[in-house]
Amino acid sequence: MRYPEQINLPYNRGALPLGFELLSGPVQDDADLAHWVILQGRHLVLAKSEGQPSLPVGQFPKGLTVLQGPLTFAYWRDMPVRCAQIGEADILPDSLVAEPFVSFQLRVPVELLTVAGVGKQLLHADLHTAFCHRCATPTTPMKGSWGKRCPNCGHENFPSIHACAIVCIHRENELLLIRKPEWPKGRFGLVAGFLDVGESLEECAIRETKEETGVDICNVRYVASQAWPFPSQLMVGFIADYAGGDIAIGDDEVEEAYWFPVDDLPILPSQTSIAGYLIEKVSQKLREPGSKS
Repeated sequence: MRYPEQINLPYNRGALPLGFELLSGPVQDDADLAHWVILQGRHLVLAKSEGQPSLPVGQFPKGLTVLQGPLTFAYWRDMPVRCAQIGEADILPDSLVAEPFVSFQLRVPVELLTVAGVGKQLLHADLHTAFCHRCATPTTPMKGSWGKRCPNCGHENFPSIHACAIVCIHRENELLLIRKPEWPKGRFGLVAGFLDVGESLEECAIRETKEETGVDICNVRYVASQAWPFPSQLMVGFIADYAGGDIAIGDDEVEEAYWFPVDDLPILPSQTSIAGYLIEKVSQKLREPGSKS
């Protein structure tokens, strides 16, 4: 299977490296050496290399402040894989470099992004299930699971995954793209939003499009999904047809929205994201002779 395909988009398990064994729950290990997923704010700490960067291997680097973890969540190449969060003010040794987790260019190998993304999501879940959601009692790990159980009321707490719909909308040979205020100047992406109560994913895509752009859409069809560990989402990707309406930004989250010809697109998300994947997939289809969908 070649990247990118539906199942092996970055952060999905299909993109994990060969021989990578994801554990069914946390373990206590006393190994001296490990592969390290070190998180620093929105960055992933990697070992410098003349070739592609790699995860630090060995003992945990000295001089760094562990804020959360370490959490052993996998085994790879006969060593445990541990995840830890360090302080944003920590100064890295010369042998390490911090790379942004989400970038417009694919600078970190997809396999490493996926390993780090799984570790990041599990570390987030470990923190947010430390206390019972019902009675606030400290929880205890459940054997063979990433869930935790409350010793007081018995409630079981599992990692939360939040569903989001993301949609690539087209009319003839144009795509509807938006820009949010926090995005870099000139960078555009797709309409997306969290699933609401009593709502299907297709309904979510329709509602979010109307709220953010004022445009109506139809013929919403599923394409692919992507685990998105920022911090714990599932991005469910759709393609939709323009059904009517003029662009009218009605959401403070959106700063600009325009129709762009597929042959004159602005700066786009990296293909490490499902947004980039959907845009490329639809653009290729619209460029085919005689194609309108």
